[in-house]
Amino acid sequence: MNGLYTVLLLIGSNIFMTFAWYGHLKLQQMNISNSWPLIGVIVFSWSIALFEYSLMVPANKIGFVDNGGPFNLMQLKVIQEVISLTVFTVVAGMLFQGQELHWNHFAAFLCLIAAVYFVFMK
Repeated sequence: MNGLYTVLLLIGSNIFMTFAWYGHLKLQQMNISNSWPLIGVIVFSWSIALFEYSLMVPANKIGFVDNGGPFNLMQLKVIQEVISLTVFTVVAGMLFQGQELHWNHFAAFLCLIAAVYFVFMK
C-alpha cells in the first residue's frame, strides 16, 4: 500500500511541479505575465512549488525502504523521473498544443521503461 501512496503522491507532486516550472510560460502566451518582473515570476512559481514539495517529501518518506516503504533510493528516483516526464508530456500537450510528439520522444519513453526495468532488476 505504501508503494501506491508513494506513486499517487509523486503524480500529484509532479503536476504541481510542471505548473510551477512551465505555467508562467503559458501565462506569458496569454499576455497575463508579460509585464511581471523576473522576481514576480519566481515568486509565482515558488508559491506553486510549495505544494509540490508538500507532496514530494511525504512520497519519498513513505516510499523509502528504511521507513517501511517498498523502494530503495535509486528506485524512488527513477520512478519520480518517469512520472515527471509522463506528467510533463500530458500537461504540455494540454497547455501548449503546438508541441507535437515525434518518434524520438516515443523512443525516449521506451528508454525510460527500460530504466524502470533495470532499476528493479535483482
